[in-house]
Amino acid sequence: MKMINIGYGNMISAERIVTVISPESAPIKRLIQEAKDDGRAIDATYGRKTRAVIVMDSGHIVLSSLITETLASRINENGGSEADE
Repeated sequence: MKMINIGYGNMISAERIVTVISPESAPIKRLIQEAKDDGRAIDATYGRKTRAVIVMDSGHIVLSSLITETLASRINENGGSEADE
């Protein structure tokens, strides 16, 4: 299982990530609010500005203060080799 650091020592499973998106658009803001209302939102920002939204295969929404490009590079560098499992 590959784990990705999403900031401040928080880790999530790379295999469970569906997408990483920016939180700036109105539809994504609605998605975040709906997830908060339903109890599916996980806030890993430690009070800082949300700069990336990670959608998990379980339907959970993870909020991160790292930018989407940083998360994408961490996912890509960890997702390349399966031989070390």
